[in-house]
Amino acid sequence: MNKFILSLLSGLLLVFVLALPEQTLAESRMLKTETAIFAGGCFWCTESDFDKVKGVVATTSGYIGGHKNNPTYKEVSAGSTGHAEAVKIEYDPQRVSYAELLRVFWRNIDPTTPDAQFCDHGSQYRSAIFYLNDEQKRLALASKSIVEINKPFKTPIVTGIVPASMFYPAEDYHQDYHHRNPVRYKYYRWGCGRDARLEALWGKG
Repeated sequence: MNKFILSLLSGLLLVFVLALPEQTLAESRMLKTETAIFAGGCFWCTESDFDKVKGVVATTSGYIGGHKNNPTYKEVSAGSTGHAEAVKIEYDPQRVSYAELLRVFWRNIDPTTPDAQFCDHGSQYRSAIFYLNDEQKRLALASKSIVEINKPFKTPIVTGIVPASMFYPAEDYHQDYHHRNPVRYKYYRWGCGRDARLEALWGKG
């Protein structure tokens, strides 16, 4: 290939790149995400809640906070491993902040019930913020203080704020459950009274 043709192709490529929309150019770069881990009872529901948040890139249901390596759903659901059902969230900090994720978290849990969420009972369903660094801890504690000051309910907040330990992804059939089994998921969520309890605690909206 002679220099003239090579130069011409290079010029055309440059024109093409410059003509791309800014969003496309941004998406073509390596996306630098950050991680958050929250336990809000049934991880199907927590995953669904955060999948709706703009800036959340990926969610993974799993187990955290226990004492057994590689726990199974059967073991965790029996309450024998000390783990909580939780969701690991990968998010774009340019589009959504950790503070905003915390706001979403509080509005989608019942922070007044120890070792339970809605119709699910046991320590495996406890609500908790599993912080990954000092800044997340600071923001989590600050958010809890704000909720305690402004909460529309009288009962105390018992949601834990604890350091993250090893997070184990749950079995494949639990991932994206609300997409894979929408009818069964919606029936479970309704039957568990999750949304009705959230409205009673926080109001509509």
